[in-house]
Amino acid sequence: MDFILYAVPFFFVLIAVELLADRWRGVSNYRVADAINSISTGVLSTTTGLLTKGVGLVTYALALKHLALFELSADSVWVWVFAFVFYDFCYYWLHRMGHERNILWAAHSVHHQSEDYNLSTALRQTSTGFLLSWIFYLPLAIAGVPLLVFVSVAALNLLYQFWVHTRHIPKLGWFEWFFVTPSNHRAHHAQNALYMDRNYGGVFIVWDRLFGSFQEEDDNEPVIFGVTTPLASWNPIWANVQFYAQLWADARRAESTWDKLRIWFMRTGWRPADVAAKYPMNKPDLSQFRKFEVQLDGRQLWYVALQFCVYIALGSYLMNLEPSLPTGALVLGWGQWRWGCSCWAWPWRIARGR
Repeated sequence: MDFILYAVPFFFVLIAVELLADRWRGVSNYRVADAINSISTGVLSTTTGLLTKGVGLVTYALALKHLALFELSADSVWVWVFAFVFYDFCYYWLHRMGHERNILWAAHSVHHQSEDYNLSTALRQTSTGFLLSWIFYLPLAIAGVPLLVFVSVAALNLLYQFWVHTRHIPKLGWFEWFFVTPSNHRAHHAQNALYMDRNYGGVFIVWDRLFGSFQEEDDNEPVIFGVTTPLASWNPIWANVQFYAQLWADARRAESTWDKLRIWFMRTGWRPADVAAKYPMNKPDLSQFRKFEVQLDGRQLWYVALQFCVYIALGSYLMNLEPSLPTGALVLGWGQWRWGCSCWAWPWRIARGR
């Protein structure tokens, strides 16, 4: 069941509600450029997914047919409950490895690049995760979880994660012990050393408590959102390739063939010694942290807003009619969307003198 498609209007309604809450409380958790970048990255991910979702579905279906140890029924409530919990367990390990291995971080880092934290951040998703993420869900196929159940619980897991991307909800008492909440997920999005690489669960925080990756949000350590190698761009295309480009550059510069290969699968941040010595990377001092910002005048903002609305409409069109559109039309629509991303990033590049 395509729960995500039906949920899209509610996403935008809740973003509007959060903006009203900001105004009522006299705070500012949104910046126009950052929110547009997050949402456009999400729509780019969704439109890319129309062309690539077959990778995960086909591999899952093949594993279910040839490797399944059991034949579970989609008519059983307990199969759904089992699948929902087991999916989150698999998601935990995908998410954890997404932070701990270079090649997986290259895809997942997109979600963490925003230096703001609000509901639009939840929509900020990768367009390249399909390349390897399917591997982590094969255990569900081996256990015999039907394809319909798998697709449905995956959507429910993703929907749950939307509401935890807000600063307006405080700690929730006993709920914090069992479930992912806005508080423990805020810690997950931090670049502070205290919070780095913690709280990986999608729905259940118990996995983090069991496997030693839990960190409570500390009132004495305010969260600083973002990544330690800042994106410093509003271009959603560059957002998706930034870390791949860094890995490619380091692999190309490395003298050792072994280093050229293993850099992709080493722990996140690992670089060949010779490359690190010749091309050092300075991490920003968080005590001097400043959010990336490029000021635009009113006409430029109106241009971006209008262009953004047009392409949001195109993305919605593609999502709604995807089952009836031929592959050629989907490719054409995706190409138009990709071109549009560059168009509305253009005013900020001009403003920066680039």
